[in-house]
Amino acid sequence: MKTNRTANQAYEVNFDGLVGNTHNYAGLSYGNVASATNKGQVSSPKTAALQGLAKMKALADMGLKQGILPPHCRPYLSYAKRIGFLGSDAQILAQLSQAPTYLNALCSASNMWVANAATVTPSADSADGRVHFTPANLATMLHRAVEAPQTAHALRCIFNHPDYFAHHEPLPTYLLRDEGAANHTRFCQTYGDTGVHLFVYGYSEFEGGEKPQKYPARQTKESFEAIMRRHGIAPENCVFAQQHPDVIDQGVFHNDVISVGNQHVLFTHEKAFLEQNRVYQSLQEKCGTSFEIVEVPDAMVSVKDAVSSYLFNSQLISTENGMTLIAPSQCQDNFAVNTYLKHLVIAHNPITDVKYFDLKQSMANGGGPACLRLRVVLTDAELAHLSGNVILTERLYNQLVDWVNAHYRDTLSTDALADIALYNESQNALSELSSLLELDTLYQHTN
Repeated sequence: MKTNRTANQAYEVNFDGLVGNTHNYAGLSYGNVASATNKGQVSSPKTAALQGLAKMKALADMGLKQGILPPHCRPYLSYAKRIGFLGSDAQILAQLSQAPTYLNALCSASNMWVANAATVTPSADSADGRVHFTPANLATMLHRAVEAPQTAHALRCIFNHPDYFAHHEPLPTYLLRDEGAANHTRFCQTYGDTGVHLFVYGYSEFEGGEKPQKYPARQTKESFEAIMRRHGIAPENCVFAQQHPDVIDQGVFHNDVISVGNQHVLFTHEKAFLEQNRVYQSLQEKCGTSFEIVEVPDAMVSVKDAVSSYLFNSQLISTENGMTLIAPSQCQDNFAVNTYLKHLVIAHNPITDVKYFDLKQSMANGGGPACLRLRVVLTDAELAHLSGNVILTERLYNQLVDWVNAHYRDTLSTDALADIALYNESQNALSELSSLLELDTLYQHTN
């Protein structure tokens, strides 16, 4: 892997989204097969949050640095007020119950999938030597688009030292649809080295070309070009690749449903990219001889099986003995995927182990292990200047488990989203959470 700066000791910190207490199955995500399939089912917010915390705890126990990103305030009544729903909290919820499209969007807990929260550039790669954040505008769908202001505020609360962290506004939405880190992978030899950035888009507004026919292309090339410029990433360290329109139409709504990368390894499907060989060649040239591609043949795992199992929405992490896939348990249930993974770990490649996690509540809405985390590369100095109590410890884990058990419902149907009691439960829970995380201003001005 080529470098042009002296490498500092750095860590890839996984900041996982803590599932919110309005987690439900309203089926809002067009192009997301699982979301559509499970529309109207009864969810368990408590189980969802505990499953997410269990994954965080397991990775922390493996020696990884594990952070937490808090849930957003839901129902999002301040947004409702901005679009003309007025009155008391109970009156606004009653009005929203007659406008279910808005109600469902403003109660969605989709911000749990923080791979869509932002695009992050480490200090080793930026022109000014700071960590840069651009919150995703998520402009394609209402229930995600409303997240950007709260996401930006949470990131500023946690990464708030201006000497180390730079925050940008979400991109303007016209032509610049942006879905964040779910379409971005950074390659490096060690995390402190200068990296090579793979930016994957669904369509170029300026260049035109092929585009999906059934489902929307949620990321434009122009949005990632803008992020490259504003973060000060050297163009020679970037590769722009178009996701194949055919796989988008099969339910691959983000690149992290068909590819995952870590350090010097890309784990991907044979049909992931348009002009796949050109993408591989560009990455090899920029990354150097140590770069490895582990390509899954379509004959072994079809795109349909990849989507239903979320094989590529696994996390790929570095351990002392090689690399490990953090995979959803659905990969064990799918015969083709399970067979492939048994072959993978004994073959000659950097991936030596697979660990499976029960994330069924998130998976039923189309979010696997990788959806739940935002990767932020931080040096020791940057870690020392985080605000709040957001790095998972044994004590914080136990506190959060107790908090979930105290405040989250065992079951939730979409019929209950307009219940003022649910709103009050959410307000009480988030007030306590801001104290646990030592972020007193976290939920100011959200309602």
